[in-house]
Amino acid sequence: MSAPVFLTDDPALRTARRVVLDGAEGRHAVTVRRIAVGEEVVLTDGRGVAVRGTVAAVEGKDTLHVDVGERTEEPPPAPRIVVVQALPKGDRGELAVETMTEVGVDVVVPWAASRCITQWKGERGAKSLAKWRSTAREAGKQARRVHLPDVTELMTTRQVAGMLRDAAFAGVLHEAAADPIAAVEVPADGDVVLVVGPEGGVSPEELAVFAEAGAGAYRLGPTVLRTSTAGVSAASVLMAASGRWA
Repeated sequence: MSAPVFLTDDPALRTARRVVLDGAEGRHAVTVRRIAVGEEVVLTDGRGVAVRGTVAAVEGKDTLHVDVGERTEEPPPAPRIVVVQALPKGDRGELAVETMTEVGVDVVVPWAASRCITQWKGERGAKSLAKWRSTAREAGKQARRVHLPDVTELMTTRQVAGMLRDAAFAGVLHEAAADPIAAVEVPADGDVVLVVGPEGGVSPEELAVFAEAGAGAYRLGPTVLRTSTAGVSAASVLMAASGRWA
């Protein structure tokens, strides 16, 4: 098995020969994962810097001392895959974030589409966003990613349209579209932004706003996917087409 990944903001990650992992991540490593002296681990800041090393000492219930064996710094992936995800019902939002993180999506944008049944408001909205971000963080570690995805604040349709205007490629998944997402020529750089609608679909008004912003409509295939699985499916197609899965 590959070495487990833990997150740290310790500046020593970039230069030191020994790095200390403590706090919540250290507690998870020591108490939950029961990482012991002599085991190999990977520590990362989630922004591309990572060290692979061996546990030299375990202190208490929440501290590891790791001797660095290898230090790497990966550049940000290109192109950047951005999925605008309309808010699904129940816990399907976390499912969507988890699976998109696993395949390599770089940015997840929660979107308050007009046909969303779920609404994020006040304290409930803050808790829901925190769950999405926690899901992305844990799924990123499980997937051994050193660039963790960014989960943005909730966006409106107009805010999403602004992102689409600035994108190197912009598309909206729609079951009635003529063009398949598999036929898209993915640019080598910039943002590849894909919009995934809610259970009730993207409204005609939203489609018009997105089309004006330069986003075409695309279909995945002959079947209709749920909103929680459409994003990961389309992102996988774009990953393969972009060469990031080469």
